[in-house]
Amino acid sequence: MELAELQVGPVSPEARFVVSTVAEIEFMLPMFERLQSQGRRVSVLYGMPLPLSQVDRLANLGRQLGAGSIALMVDHASQLPPIRSFYDQAGSPAGIFLKVDTGYHRAGLPPDALNKDRLLRKLMSWQFEGILDFKGLYSHSSLSYNDSTSTEAIESLLAEIHGCLEAVKKNSADLSGSGPIVLSVGASPQVSVIQTLAKEKTPAGAKLANTIKELAAEKHHGISVSLELHAGVYSVLDMQQLSTRSSDIRDNHHDQSALTVLAEVISVYNDGERSKPEVLVAAGTLALGREPCRSYAGWGVVAFDRNVGVPDQQRRLIVERISQEHSILSWEHSTRPSEAAPVIPLSVGDTVRIVPNHACVAGAMYEKYFVVDSSSASNGSRIIDAWKRARGW
Repeated sequence: MELAELQVGPVSPEARFVVSTVAEIEFMLPMFERLQSQGRRVSVLYGMPLPLSQVDRLANLGRQLGAGSIALMVDHASQLPPIRSFYDQAGSPAGIFLKVDTGYHRAGLPPDALNKDRLLRKLMSWQFEGILDFKGLYSHSSLSYNDSTSTEAIESLLAEIHGCLEAVKKNSADLSGSGPIVLSVGASPQVSVIQTLAKEKTPAGAKLANTIKELAAEKHHGISVSLELHAGVYSVLDMQQLSTRSSDIRDNHHDQSALTVLAEVISVYNDGERSKPEVLVAAGTLALGREPCRSYAGWGVVAFDRNVGVPDQQRRLIVERISQEHSILSWEHSTRPSEAAPVIPLSVGDTVRIVPNHACVAGAMYEKYFVVDSSSASNGSRIIDAWKRARGW
């Protein structure tokens, strides 16, 4: 809750959230109600096509939070009856985003197929009847996780925006009665790079800035649109996210990633037992997740404290192999492969901090985050708070 509240800030009258599970809404309900008591308009989007099994729980939350509080996502005509059921049970319409597939193929319909089985026309009809509140089009293109420069991230975001505009163009006749609509796009690599636009005067940045201005100033095929950028894990970062950044940030993973997993060293193999030095730690797939990262062949990177010298600055200590409850640390391949790898400066009983490849998966393994003082005096060792987090479904 604390991290989510930091993200929406204290000022904006709108407090908008995207969640992946109903359990997250139930967990954060006290915070949502507190924000509402401050006069802020809370909107929570359940960020996947509505499962039949979750209608009752979501409708109950809609009743508690009131009209306009819950938004749902659709991409199939069979999801319409659950939307009607939500309306009947909650006593107010849900906000609706139509999921557009702009190339990632995880969910959604391509721009020229939004009206498959008369889905879009039925949504517009129910909008007119007050059964739902059509918000707009939603796209999430994690293809940007393959980007490694700000220019590539901007180009990915532009492609996603233009994919949604293409959907507006191809379906303008059916959307003409919808009123203004939101184009909700983005992923963390793309949204993070927005912060650099003011500093980096690049052609791609100028192109994106002009596109955003045009969206706000003009109607598109007779439809008024506004742009919304959504992302989540930018707030803590991880190795996947850092791999999409410029090299100066990527090399400082120990300073850039807020979320690390503590792992205890339980054995050390520095004396020729193996072809290279290795360390066994008591943290595996269930502690770190098992998500790959495009920038290196490992499952996490050890974050050495700045005052602990690393024998070879060309090497990083990575989680090279991983099992359910334990994993093997070794030096990442050197730029000088003919030289023998140095011993690993760890002993049995030591604790290491591992930056996971994917913070979302790793974080879901734990019931709380320990918040530490990262000042030089504390060296990240003094716990100043503990934040509980939502788990399960």
